[in-house]
Amino acid sequence: MGFIIWLHLVSAALSSLIVSTILVVTQCRHSFRSIRQAFISHVKERNKASSANADSHRRTFQEEEGTFVIGFFHPHCGGGGGGERVLWKAIQALGELKEDAIQGTGNFRGDLRHVAQVRRNCRNLAVVVYTIDEPKETYERDIMKQLQDRFSITISSSLEVHFVHLHDQKHFLNKSKRLTMIAESWGTIRLAWCALNEITPHVFLDTTGCAFTYIVAKLLAGCKVGAYVHYPTISTDMLSLVWERRPTYNNKSEISSSPVVTYVKLMYYSVFAIFYGLVGSLADLVMVNSSWTKGHIQYLWRFARDVHVVFPPVDTESLVRLSLTDPPRENLILSIGQFRPEKDHELQLKAFALLIVMHDGEMKKSYPKLILVGSCRNEDDRERVDQLHKLARELKIEDSVKFVLNQPYSVLKDYLSRASVGIHTMWNEHFGIGVVEMMAAGLVTVAHNSGGPRSDIIQSVWDFKDFANNTGKIPTGCLAGTAEEYAHAIYEIIKRGDTSREVTEIRCCARRSAKRFSDQVFMKSFKETTLLSPLLK
Repeated sequence: MGFIIWLHLVSAALSSLIVSTILVVTQCRHSFRSIRQAFISHVKERNKASSANADSHRRTFQEEEGTFVIGFFHPHCGGGGGGERVLWKAIQALGELKEDAIQGTGNFRGDLRHVAQVRRNCRNLAVVVYTIDEPKETYERDIMKQLQDRFSITISSSLEVHFVHLHDQKHFLNKSKRLTMIAESWGTIRLAWCALNEITPHVFLDTTGCAFTYIVAKLLAGCKVGAYVHYPTISTDMLSLVWERRPTYNNKSEISSSPVVTYVKLMYYSVFAIFYGLVGSLADLVMVNSSWTKGHIQYLWRFARDVHVVFPPVDTESLVRLSLTDPPRENLILSIGQFRPEKDHELQLKAFALLIVMHDGEMKKSYPKLILVGSCRNEDDRERVDQLHKLARELKIEDSVKFVLNQPYSVLKDYLSRASVGIHTMWNEHFGIGVVEMMAAGLVTVAHNSGGPRSDIIQSVWDFKDFANNTGKIPTGCLAGTAEEYAHAIYEIIKRGDTSREVTEIRCCARRSAKRFSDQVFMKSFKETTLLSPLLK
């Protein structure tokens, strides 16, 4: 009898919880719907007031149709990295879709009912970008100029771009020293809640890999959700690394040396991976930047729709125009990447030190120099650079190593036009934009034998033996994993000389291969994938 009473109590409690949850979600959706409608009405009234002086084909909406809002969650939208290039190229692509819809052109495929709806939504597109940048009167003008200067991107004048500044909430994204993934995920949830309470879009497009924001966007706000994933927050490789007790930048030696702590961390990672997979599966459209990322996302986001590989945009068009012979390339070994721990710049210094002393110091006669070009985001990065300077002194290579910090793209392009060898050392780099840039600029690139560089970028590897290997393909670069392998690869490249037939053919082949990742390829792929997805329907 007591068991039956207990069962009834549990049943009543569960029923009450389910009803309460439904009521909360319903109330949230009603509130967010009201916020969206208020924004649409604001845009409509503003555009009506200015429509008298605007050509009818330049209006950003049709009065009887309203405005279709796509919101991009990208807190650091003013940055100058590869992620920001993806963001603004995606917005540029949406601007082109809008132009096509207004002019009645473009390839809108599908059944007639969906085509009409997609065309109507594209015709009435407006974009919102959620950012933690500080608001100021000239912000929009400044960022559009930055896009032009840094990325050569111009957004269609017919596409309205609005900014929601969450500067007062930027502390939500502060790093935590304990339970980092949970703390950061909770911070993104709070930031997304604040963002959508300002402007609620029809489509929430996350371009930063913050999957836990989908709880707010999909479940509470009722938005359709799209994701462009640069790298998984957690991966099976990370789980393997903890299981094997290998010390790295995110698995400190005091953890890896203890079986008990390792087991606890493995349980933490496993539970987080389960929840990460569940929230990621809420996305209506999933795009990833490489085959490597696709494999991990498909494994983790088990219930997600099809995962599409859309390679990130790289400015290959201007880089392939750099001359290979005029002026002649110097014996510069170029590294491109932010000074983050996972980039493993220490390995580059150790490999260069080995290069200098190998074969009785033969390379000293060629006067090679290692140039590390990258940005420092914060004080941690600056301290990391100081440690790298210290390591260079300990290795006695400080006179042959140069750090180029926080310089404009023109400086990087100058080094790309002068260097002969590129080096990349990040383990399991999700894609490797820097690798593509070096290949397009004509550098013989030695990349890490893992992640995107191995799966997608350097598809034919130079082994320094048979130039035309068994497949008959001309190599497009080299892969390495240890300091010894990097040093050996760079030695073989420099030894052959800048004008040798082998080096010249590899450079030309690498350039052709790099065109697979051009801006034009990204724009075409992004538009096709978006149009065929549920997002615009």
